[in-house]
Amino acid sequence: MTTDLHDDGAADALGTADALAALTGLVSHTSTDGIPTLYAPASGNEITAGLFFRVGRADETLATSGLTHLVEHLALHRLGLSDLHYNGATANAYTLFHVHGSEAEVVEYLNSVCAGLRDLPMERLETEKEILRTEAAGRGGGPQQQLPLWRYGAQGYGLTSYNELGTWSLTPDQVRDWARTRFTRDNAVLWITSDHVPEGLDLTLPQGSRLPAPAPTSALPVTPAFIGGDDGHVVLTSVLRRSTAASVFADVLGRALFQDLRQEGGYSYSAEADYSPRDADFATLTAYADALPQKQDAVVGGFVDTLARLRAGRIEQAELDSARGKILKMYDTPDLAAAALPSYALSLLLGHRVLTPEQHRAELDAVTVDDLREVARETWAGALLQVPGRGVDWAGCTLAPQFSTDSVTGTRHQSLEDEDVTLVIGTEGVSLLTPRGPITVRYAACSAMTARPDGARGLTGHDGFSVNVEPTLYRGVTPERIAALDAAVPAAAVVRMPARAPEQIPQPRKRSASGGRSGGGNARSTWAWTTALWLVGLLAAAWGLLCAVITSEEASAANPEWDAVVGVWIMEIPLAFATWKLYTARRQRRRS
Repeated sequence: MTTDLHDDGAADALGTADALAALTGLVSHTSTDGIPTLYAPASGNEITAGLFFRVGRADETLATSGLTHLVEHLALHRLGLSDLHYNGATANAYTLFHVHGSEAEVVEYLNSVCAGLRDLPMERLETEKEILRTEAAGRGGGPQQQLPLWRYGAQGYGLTSYNELGTWSLTPDQVRDWARTRFTRDNAVLWITSDHVPEGLDLTLPQGSRLPAPAPTSALPVTPAFIGGDDGHVVLTSVLRRSTAASVFADVLGRALFQDLRQEGGYSYSAEADYSPRDADFATLTAYADALPQKQDAVVGGFVDTLARLRAGRIEQAELDSARGKILKMYDTPDLAAAALPSYALSLLLGHRVLTPEQHRAELDAVTVDDLREVARETWAGALLQVPGRGVDWAGCTLAPQFSTDSVTGTRHQSLEDEDVTLVIGTEGVSLLTPRGPITVRYAACSAMTARPDGARGLTGHDGFSVNVEPTLYRGVTPERIAALDAAVPAAAVVRMPARAPEQIPQPRKRSASGGRSGGGNARSTWAWTTALWLVGLLAAAWGLLCAVITSEEASAANPEWDAVVGVWIMEIPLAFATWKLYTARRQRRRS
């Protein structure tokens, strides 16, 4: 039996029946309780199985984020402490329940998962919510954590940049409905590394329909674009059409970055690229390089130069041959058919066509340097870079939007900490007016609004911009204004948060009577300088008066007291200048 590890090619979304027909001769397939099932034997006494569902984080909203992950945890709870090697995983576009063990153990696991999905243990709901929040707190996001937010906004594929906000407010009815409508037999694919489907499986699930992957959103008006990032990391992501040439290019890019930045430049330790399918038609290419702070500019420059070289077609045939050879080695994998099952099952789930080994080899052989150049150009055209330091506008990239294009009208509430910042609460949305530009969230495009009992509100728009409304930090934000805001935000976007301890509620920074911060040495220094300067002024005035008396006795009638006037003004001008500097310094402290 032959099969294919790689399933990339021109996107051709087939129906389930056609896709299963394409698998004939590659792996065996059948249906188990209405769920399409793929199976192929593997060596050894134990088997591995996976149950895919076409639902993930990108199907949620920001207000309900974590919903799919919560269902996964609840479905696994009844297994309790077990010697089984099992797990669950929630990705952007799918959820996977995975197990490895004896045939009897695999049957027990799959039956338990489906029983849990049919009847979730809702008494565990609050406990599992807390477990998910704890899990998130200990999970590092990695250097590319914020890139989905900047590309997609606070929705769809951008939600992986956010915490699972729904774990604070999801209700039992929401969780049950999600399991009933998304975790269905028609929205699933099962795969098993066995030469037969084990006896005793009970995978009964509600009837439903196969859900397409979520349509992508965009928060970038133009690409290539860039954002600022933490020191030590340069990251690029781009969205490419799924193709064999694109998967080969990812390997070529990774090798080129490693050679240019590490082997030749000595700027980076890690330099790599990855190609990951996003849905049936598109994949995400991610490239990364690290850098010491003193080498960051060199790494950014080298990173961009490497891409420019590939876009210009300056790719050696040896680079292509090396990448192609690496992919072909995958066909040497023992139990190839069984190893390919997860890839086939996911393609079937997402609606992406499956290539036979002959088709895939033919496409690999057909990839040329010109094909890679075109993929390189596509990569750059849709690129979003995260760079430390000065940015990459010099390379033709545009800074991603840092502010909204407009603001709303409504009641204005000046910041109690910065007189140049104003909060506007209107009938259509809220805006934060700053010297650099406005930040606006419109109620109709609000992905989520967190609500605290003390009146604090945090609004996040579909585009990822956020405005925090803290009544303690803005003048005149009364309970009536908060009530008007609450009435305008769609109920589905509201996330009720727990009360904060009094010390957690922000307070405006205290200031002394002089306008500086209370208790600060700067205020005392200012008054000391003021007193000293006025003393100098009084002495100057006395000196001027004395000069006037002397001069009045000696000067001629044609030029009375002129020297005295000049003397007084010469000494008073520095006093006036110093007084103005003190005044402006105080204003500056009030703004800080």
